[in-house]
Amino acid sequence: MTAWRAAVDEYRSDLLELSHGLHADPETSFAEHRAADRVAGLLDARGFRVDKPVAGLDTAFTADYGSGEFVVGLCAEYDALPEVGHACGHNIIAAATVGAALALAEAADRLGITVRVLGTPAEEIGGGKITMLDAGLFDPLAVALMIHPGPSEVCAPRSLAITDLRVEYTGRAAHAAAAPELGINAADALTVTQVAVGLLRQHLEVGQMVHGIVSSGGAAPNIVPERTTADYNLRAADPESLARLESRIRACFEAGATATGCAVEVVRLSPVYTELSTDEWLTEAYRAAVVGLGREPLAREVERDDVIGSTDMGNVSHRVPSVHPMVALECGDAVNHQAEFAAACASPSADRAVLDGAAALARTAAAAALDGDQRERLLAAVRNRTASGFRRLSNRFFASGGVT
Repeated sequence: MTAWRAAVDEYRSDLLELSHGLHADPETSFAEHRAADRVAGLLDARGFRVDKPVAGLDTAFTADYGSGEFVVGLCAEYDALPEVGHACGHNIIAAATVGAALALAEAADRLGITVRVLGTPAEEIGGGKITMLDAGLFDPLAVALMIHPGPSEVCAPRSLAITDLRVEYTGRAAHAAAAPELGINAADALTVTQVAVGLLRQHLEVGQMVHGIVSSGGAAPNIVPERTTADYNLRAADPESLARLESRIRACFEAGATATGCAVEVVRLSPVYTELSTDEWLTEAYRAAVVGLGREPLAREVERDDVIGSTDMGNVSHRVPSVHPMVALECGDAVNHQAEFAAACASPSADRAVLDGAAALARTAAAAALDGDQRERLLAAVRNRTASGFRRLSNRFFASGGVT
């Protein structure tokens, strides 16, 4: 293990500069132009063959090194959140991914591998990985690996399936005092919806969640609101449960329209994210790697209960053998998506996470490439995948994708 950490440490200055640079200059989903250029530029300078843009996404790229048949996929995320910036630590993800790629590139000929970095935009909302998956960019991969920072060390975290919906109500404006009877109140429609969703929560299935915000609630109190919008996240243990939840939430949306006379439109903001299904052998290889670095992951029986939210890496994991472990930061009581966690993502603890995460990913990939049985298992999966020509559709569990 020390050899892989030493290989990563050769690039310590570049990797930490990348992490801090991304952290100081956050860009949100599909707008990560400078971030993508930073990440791809560092790989290009180190001899990787960069293809950018890809899959019709301006801020997506691939970067390859080597020519071995065993293609190691390393996923870089670099989008930030509105207002709180890199409060999910994607700067750490990107830098650790690059570190693992650079370390593996030095050993590519010995391992018989091709190292492929996939620059995957819009994980927070938009599902860049799913667009790239549908475009076939993950098909040649024997493995797909990434790390994610968090408050705990978790080798096989659970995630939930998710869909993002925007509901918009359209009524009719009127003077709120002089002629309220002429108005059709779109804010009332949204209020009815919120009440209906709140009452529904008592009857949700285990693992189902719904949370939302009002993104537009009216222009002024003396104008009957003509248009309102709200954004909702719907989560569930798997896509089938998510489909059932969506049907019930859409009924709540319709209730708001029926009660007030407003028109209603529902838009799906992202393709559906599925739950993670990580590869057991790769997970145990990663566990051995982080233990070798002196880290202490949660016990297997404990981490099964540790839900991390949702990620488009879930879709990848159902197609390509994958890991998506969490690497712990010293962040006090803070958790992801808080401003305090964003501050921790540019700390000395975050720097250690970059270097340890890179070394652990590199060792995991090397272990898979060097183990004869695992190498054949993973290459056989590639052959089966590419021979079938199968594509996982972004909304395959939903007949009503898009605008309804």
